[in-house]
Amino acid sequence: MKLYYSNGACSLAPHIALREAELPFELVRASTKTHKLDDGTDFHTINPKGYVPVLELDDGERLTEAGVILQYIADLAPAAKLAPPFGTLERYRLMEWLNFITSELHKSFAPLFYPSHEETQAAARASIARRLAWVDEQLAQPGHELLMGTHFTVADAYLFTVVNWTQWVKIDVQQWPHIAAYMDRVRERPAVQAALKAERLLR
Repeated sequence: MKLYYSNGACSLAPHIALREAELPFELVRASTKTHKLDDGTDFHTINPKGYVPVLELDDGERLTEAGVILQYIADLAPAAKLAPPFGTLERYRLMEWLNFITSELHKSFAPLFYPSHEETQAAARASIARRLAWVDEQLAQPGHELLMGTHFTVADAYLFTVVNWTQWVKIDVQQWPHIAAYMDRVRERPAVQAALKAERLLR
């Protein structure tokens, strides 16, 4: 398989998941600025939507959208237990988290990465703060070292990726102590360390 990624973008989540699942894959970098691969290929020929991640399967089929790719990876390696089995309530809880992260958190960061009005940026920061305060409350519950309890899932890969962006937009996660501790725990996972190093995100 090939994972088309950009350094530190939301594609970091499936990158982490692939390493957690111990699946063989190739990394192919796409620039967020030029929308070209390192060999000069127009990334729009890979994904007409123009953004990462894209997971190219062994047969040439391509999957897009982080939440979908994460579940696909989890289902390829059930022994890794990165997602509960389909049909269980826990699987729907996982999907609940993935939908929340992609729609309420991920998209809220967009105005902070691209030129936008000061009012728009202020609204985005307020929205992110409200959402992270709620996440902090969930992680404060007993037995919730991770989103689904004590076991790492693809939802953790996604949340870690998105919250990691706070360092680049001057949002201090220390104001949410349970999130800060969560980020430290997840960051120390060998698969996460390997993904961060591969994307040159470790100082």
